[in-house]
Amino acid sequence: MKEDFYEILGVSKSASAAEIKKAYRKKALQYHPDKNPGDTKAEEMFKKSAEAYEVLSDPNKKSKYDQFGHAAFEGGGFGGGGMNMDDIFSQFGDIFGSAFGGGGFSGFGGFGGGGQRRVKGSNLRIRVKLNLEEIANGVEKKVKVRRKIQAEGVTYKTCTTCNGRGQVTKVQNTILGRMQTAATCSACGGSGQILDGKPGDADAQGLKVSEETVSINIPAGVEEGMQLKVPNKGNDAPGNGVPGDLLVAIETHEHETLKREGDNLHYDLYISISDAILGTSKEIDAVGGKVRIKLEPGIQSGKILRLRGKGISSLNGYGSGDLLVHVNVWTPKELNKEQRDFFERMQGSENFEPKPEKSDKSFFEKVKDMFS
Repeated sequence: MKEDFYEILGVSKSASAAEIKKAYRKKALQYHPDKNPGDTKAEEMFKKSAEAYEVLSDPNKKSKYDQFGHAAFEGGGFGGGGMNMDDIFSQFGDIFGSAFGGGGFSGFGGFGGGGQRRVKGSNLRIRVKLNLEEIANGVEKKVKVRRKIQAEGVTYKTCTTCNGRGQVTKVQNTILGRMQTAATCSACGGSGQILDGKPGDADAQGLKVSEETVSINIPAGVEEGMQLKVPNKGNDAPGNGVPGDLLVAIETHEHETLKREGDNLHYDLYISISDAILGTSKEIDAVGGKVRIKLEPGIQSGKILRLRGKGISSLNGYGSGDLLVHVNVWTPKELNKEQRDFFERMQGSENFEPKPEKSDKSFFEKVKDMFS
């Protein structure tokens, strides 16, 4: 079972953004690879701390984590999980400041200490529309993506500006003395390599556009606006870089009769007065097809029937929601003479007088139950 992100950083759920950042910096410096060479446990804690900070420092991801826990990042990921050293130092290197010679480390192919930085390619973004059944059960989508890949026959050589380090060092005289700073090499973009030879179909970075079919596993229970991450399916990076990611924004088709509320679904069922009095059975829409329900004689307008487990599968894996059927008795606006005569005779009948029982909840009680 995955550790709680708040426990990893040692902060409470009410911690401010500044407190979360401070806690992460403390953990990152404690478990930094340069301070713990060859210590695999320290390296693992270094990665866990970065993963926790990536989520908790982003208000949107933090909200999803607080609501769904680690399940919010499963089935393709919503921005967390599986971070490597290049991801950590490309995203959070500034947090380390000058504690490790410009924020990097030497033993893992990262930024500082004479090591070579592995540049990450740019991310790609697409939108995927899902219908209600796909949302309820989860689905695998295959999409065609046009992404930049390294062209065959491309060769690189060591950048002469930074001598393959990916960084250049500048020394400035200030009133406080000589200050040394490190910056990304502008000649190679930080990769430590520059183009040496390329085929005619490659661009200035040695990349070409290629169309690829990508499989995206979408978990059940996703919502409009969520974003999944497919690692390494963005654009390639020049040289020895790592590919960017494919970011998938979720959009949903509105169902004709079913309305979603969290993991529950709502259905408005309209019946006639005679059906309400005599009782009947009705076929209604549900995820995956039709279902038949029985209405007892004397059913009241406003009654809510709960079909357990007929809603949306929970994103956190805890079962499924329910299908709530709202019964509405339809009153005809026009009657023929025979119908009017019948109801006029019934106006004084005791059976037609309203006699609500204690079990018949008011509208406000039904609303309260629905949201509880």
